[in-house]
Amino acid sequence: MADKTEEAGGVHFPFPFTPYAIQKDFMAALYQVLEAGKIGIFESPTGTGKSLSLICGALSWLRDFEQKKQEEEERLLEAGADPLNNGKGQAPCPPPSCQQSPGSPRAAGEPDWVTQFVQKKEERELVDRLKEGQVRRKKREERLRQIRHNASLKFAAKRMRQEDEETERLLRLSREMLAAGSGPEQLAWGEDELVLAEYESDEEKGSASGVDADEDDLEEEHVTKIYYCSRTHSQLAQFVHEVQKSPFGKDTRLVSLGSRQNLCVNEDVRKLGSVQLINDRCVELQRSKHEKKSVVEEEKPGRRRRLEPRATCPFYNHKQLQLLRDEVLLEVKDIEQLVALGKEARACPYYGSRFAIPAAQLVVLPYQILLHAAARQAAGIRLQGQVVVIDEAHNLIDTITGIHSVEVSGSQLCQAHSQLLQYMERYGKRLKAKNLMYIKQILYVLEKFVTVLGGNVKQSPNTQSLSQAGTELKTVSDFLFESQIDNINLFKVKRYCEKSMVSRKLFGFTERYGAVLAPSREQPKLSGFQHFLQSLQPGMTAAPAAPAEEGEDRAPRPASPLMHIEGFLAALTTANQDGRVILSRQGSLSQSSLKFLLLNPAVHFAQVVKECRAVVLAGGTMQPVSDFREQLLACAGVEAERVVEFSCGHVIPADNILPLVICSGPSNQQLEFTYQKRELPQMMDETGRILCNLCNVVPGGVVCFFPSYAYQRQVHAHWDKSGLLARLAVRKKIFQEPQRVNQVEQVLLEYSRCIQHCGQAGGMVTGALMFSVVGGKMSEGINFSDNLGRCVVMVGMPFPSIRSAELQEKMAYLDQTLPRAPGQVPPGKALVENLCMKAVNQSIGRAIRHQKDFASIVLLDQRYARPPILAKLPAWIRDRVQVKATFGPAFAALRKFHREKSGSS
Repeated sequence: MADKTEEAGGVHFPFPFTPYAIQKDFMAALYQVLEAGKIGIFESPTGTGKSLSLICGALSWLRDFEQKKQEEEERLLEAGADPLNNGKGQAPCPPPSCQQSPGSPRAAGEPDWVTQFVQKKEERELVDRLKEGQVRRKKREERLRQIRHNASLKFAAKRMRQEDEETERLLRLSREMLAAGSGPEQLAWGEDELVLAEYESDEEKGSASGVDADEDDLEEEHVTKIYYCSRTHSQLAQFVHEVQKSPFGKDTRLVSLGSRQNLCVNEDVRKLGSVQLINDRCVELQRSKHEKKSVVEEEKPGRRRRLEPRATCPFYNHKQLQLLRDEVLLEVKDIEQLVALGKEARACPYYGSRFAIPAAQLVVLPYQILLHAAARQAAGIRLQGQVVVIDEAHNLIDTITGIHSVEVSGSQLCQAHSQLLQYMERYGKRLKAKNLMYIKQILYVLEKFVTVLGGNVKQSPNTQSLSQAGTELKTVSDFLFESQIDNINLFKVKRYCEKSMVSRKLFGFTERYGAVLAPSREQPKLSGFQHFLQSLQPGMTAAPAAPAEEGEDRAPRPASPLMHIEGFLAALTTANQDGRVILSRQGSLSQSSLKFLLLNPAVHFAQVVKECRAVVLAGGTMQPVSDFREQLLACAGVEAERVVEFSCGHVIPADNILPLVICSGPSNQQLEFTYQKRELPQMMDETGRILCNLCNVVPGGVVCFFPSYAYQRQVHAHWDKSGLLARLAVRKKIFQEPQRVNQVEQVLLEYSRCIQHCGQAGGMVTGALMFSVVGGKMSEGINFSDNLGRCVVMVGMPFPSIRSAELQEKMAYLDQTLPRAPGQVPPGKALVENLCMKAVNQSIGRAIRHQKDFASIVLLDQRYARPPILAKLPAWIRDRVQVKATFGPAFAALRKFHREKSGSS
């Protein structure tokens, strides 16, 4: 269909079709938030075209912003063309930072001619900057135009790549011939690169650029842009495809960012598998390129030692990177297309995409990269004056907490200590004094961490039984004091680990000589950030709980334990009040662990909202929004006036959804699934009777959510014994959500086929019943549209375990930190309710997926009827919910709803 231009709020929004009224409202509200520099919380239910509204609303604002900026620049350039301005009119206005207040020292204490001279100088500098920016912009536009219309440039670049490859091959052969004639070596071949280079701290060596002159040409001035972030690789790819189909698809300079694991095209590096190893090897190859160390070095007078030539990455080439950067900006591409282009161009997509960031208008990236300061810096992201849109932001607080929380096991600590100790013994005489000092400090820290857990680094962690078990929480300061490392500067140790790449050297050492300690069968515990980086790999998911032999071929090689422990050391540099350390002592040292828990996610979000022009948090179900306002924005220093909320209804007709709160069952058993009551046989029996009645009147698929896997298994076993499962199976074929990720797709396929077959064949079995778990594999991101989800049932309220030490500490922290308004529940209790209702909202949102869809939503617990709980439901459900005190009227309403809808569909 031809593109249309819609007007909302006086702004023209290009759109691929006639938008819904709620989409017009969404775009107009988004435009105003970006224009006014606000923080927006936008809620638009799934199926309402949220992605297109974000694209067309945000890019329309950027279009107008660029046009106004260009007009202003032209006006200033025209006014400043004549230095004397022809003796009339006003001089061009300097930027606000250059303007002086009337009472400033310059105005009061300096002669007028000095003030005028300085002002003229600033005006000339402003005009010069504008001219320079204009020249850069025209050069970029001309360069892209030539590439778009001149295919011969591509062929010339390809021919040049082939010549470079041949030259590199000949050089490599020459080096090998020269190396073959050299004298005896003191170290085994390849061991030189395992030895740490001389270390100088930043204070000692000052700031060195370390960048080739060629790379200066790849840098451009950062234009105003929109950073779009989402949670997963597939969600980002879907968004890019929406941009391609939108009216802005041909004219937008879009860059897709990903991890090295996603974008690396160097097979020698990719095969390392682990995210950390790929990152470190890539950085090492770039360092080799910049250092340009000679093959032969003088060691002592009269003696020469041969060093192995340092490898560099063949895909990191200035000319190819420049071409790839321009190709990226020329046409909208997703990650897969970017990788394919990198392979064809023999240029690194990871660096090519990053060099394209300054000139890009829209940058698409996983929001974990944007929310982690080190990742932001590594990617070359500058947030000053930019716009950030965070989609699927309902779990933003948990994501920030997870990224910056790290857990290390006792076996990892012992293994790292043993490996590093043997490394020092092997190469100690070759290391400089400063390297030895830092290695000894790290060894001391590792030993003290094991000691504080109650173990001994000199014994195997698997055979060490701990005298005391349990969980203990401490402030960072108390933990450092108890560990006896409060006298060590962890900031310097952290910087040493980053600069020296000691963990990378240690991994090479253990690869060469084998594991120092036999690795345990446990899966290595990853920090939130490392876990995210691994999850970005297409098709890669968290390893299921399976025997190690089953996953050994598929799983990437784990990084050295020291790489992981570095993350824990970095976390310990967090401010004392913003985090806690959890000491978990289990039966043996290998099962025990130290975990850093972030309590204040706002400390990492504050820089984002401070630097950005505007930030938009968007999602299908953002309720309850009080968490975002209080825990994230207010604690990050955002004033309440700067926060704007927008929530739109659904596109479905009001009579296409029937949300019910049922307070009692068919035998008048009160439904309240507290921890004390939900395991009672009569409560489980009543739940089974309700489901049997529902399955008699609901066609197609019914999805039933339980609070936990343990409770689901308990109920399933009880129904199997009592015969209720057999009664359910008369009307619906029963499926259970698998706990293994790799089985989810197969179960969903069989569930879908069953419903499709029953709809065509007729008979007693009318569809399928899926037992799922809140927060499990099917409570988020799974599409139960149309017949796959005609009814969603929520058994009880999925409150998190109040016995969790982490949750108790978080509640106590919020009670101490956040103000409590009169008549409101304490912030800690509100947190528990909000966590519960966010999970509920995500689960019940699986059913309605488009305008013509219909479904019933059944909430089985009388506590849902309480006004404070109802208020936390999404508005489009809350406004239509019916509370039924008894089961009879609820069943009648369900039967009537599905009879009418099934007859009309």
